[in-house]
Amino acid sequence: MTHAPALYRSTIVHVRSAPKRYTLRHRTYMWLIDPDRPPELPRMLRPLARFDPRDHFTGDHPSIRAGLDTFLADHGIRLDSGPVVMLTHARVLGYVFNPLTLYWCHGPDGTERCVVAEVHNTYGERHCYLLRPDASGTAEVGKEFYVSPFFPVDGRYRMRLPTPGDRLDLTVHLEREGGRPFTATVRGTRNEARTRTLLRLALCRPWSTLAMSAAIRLHGIRLYLRGLPLQPRPDDRTPENVS
Repeated sequence: MTHAPALYRSTIVHVRSAPKRYTLRHRTYMWLIDPDRPPELPRMLRPLARFDPRDHFTGDHPSIRAGLDTFLADHGIRLDSGPVVMLTHARVLGYVFNPLTLYWCHGPDGTERCVVAEVHNTYGERHCYLLRPDASGTAEVGKEFYVSPFFPVDGRYRMRLPTPGDRLDLTVHLEREGGRPFTATVRGTRNEARTRTLLRLALCRPWSTLAMSAAIRLHGIRLYLRGLPLQPRPDDRTPENVS
């Protein structure tokens, strides 16, 4: 089971339905890679896509795959060298912001064993969720990590995360008592990871990860100015979820 690197021209949409309705839409591009064999770009293009182990898990492993295997081992899971497919943003021109990185984890026979969802917030913290999706690619997990300053750490996530093919089609719902106040979707189309494709996307979306981080902060300011109350950030950060 092998996966050639791919690029997804993507649209990320955040919809808040409570306590105030608000929509954020951002266009970007994402990489689908094998973390055991990250793409090797020509020297001149390397600043446009770097996959750095320090940007994932605890940030102190020699490779991304080593960080993933350590996380899984801590949860009693071994892949026995089975393949992994990773959806992520690359570090671009020295900067990266990854709201959500996904790892589809398989055994040696190619059977999916689990999915790991690695969530990053704008405070430089990260947290991983271990998911066991059903046949439709849907899984539920309790919220354990402070992401938005407008939501407390409660409720559950319902995620639909089918393995990307020709299309990228992901949905994350936050479910709290009384309703579903937040939904995020990621939709995209697959492109071969060719030099000209990367250059075209980089020119259309320069500083793509920095632009996304800035957009999230700008929309947060707008929500605050609209009177949305801030929720205090829990002071219980641990080495597992602080980068």
